Amino acid sequence: MTDAARPTILAARDIVLRYGSNTVLDGLTLEIDTTRLTGLIGPNGAGKSTLFSVLSGFMPQAAGSVSYEGRSLDGMRAVRRARLGLMRTFQVPREFRHLTVLENMLAAPWDQPGESLAALLLRRATVRRAEQENTERAWEWLRFLRLDAVAGTAAGQLSGGQKKLLELGRILMLQPRCVLLDEPYAGVNPVLIEQISERIRELHARGIGFVIVEHNLHALSRLVDRMLVMDTGKLLAQGAPSEVLDDPRVQAAYMGA
Repeated sequence: MTDAARPTILAARDIVLRYGSNTVLDGLTLEIDTTRLTGLIGPNGAGKSTLFSVLSGFMPQAAGSVSYEGRSLDGMRAVRRARLGLMRTFQVPREFRHLTVLENMLAAPWDQPGESLAALLLRRATVRRAEQENTERAWEWLRFLRLDAVAGTAAGQLSGGQKKLLELGRILMLQPRCVLLDEPYAGVNPVLIEQISERIRELHARGIGFVIVEHNLHALSRLVDRMLVMDTGKLLAQGAPSEVLDDPRVQAAYMGA
């Protein structure tokens, strides 16, 4: 299938973002489809996490446009983008440390009736039903992520890899269509790296799109079908992982960094 024939779910056009006199994103353009797992790499300071912040709505661009499923996202807040199915994770997991793994999962869903005092008093059956449905769904995802054995453990006691899986689990409770994963392998042991990769592959097979920023090029190249390379706020190269990593421009960018 040619790139032109692939359905685009997320697109950025001529994105510019500056911090004072420093240009962090410099006219960057890219398209993401759901038919391929996409990796995004580049040396430190290339602008990868900043791009994620622009795409997900945490940071407004100075120029250019972002669209999702053909709809403009310009000016749209992060929470509205997330409700449309576009979500992101962060380099450092942000779990509720003192809540259990299961409680972290149950805190995620939108618009729970139990969050309303009126519903707690007047619609108790509705609240109980929603809680039961959310609990069943949380257990399904915990089993999928192989976290069911630690469901009663305080999230702060999890390993780095388990915290990454929990963060993914909380997003899954929100029914995402496209997920921006920021360094899912950072601080994770090799066994859990493979487990995370397997879960991403299975979720992608279910129709969820992924863009993955990662510095572990070996693990990432085994996972993704397509790799994008950023350098100094621009898109330097794109293509199959083996082609991209053999590109002299990419090698020079990393060696220079």
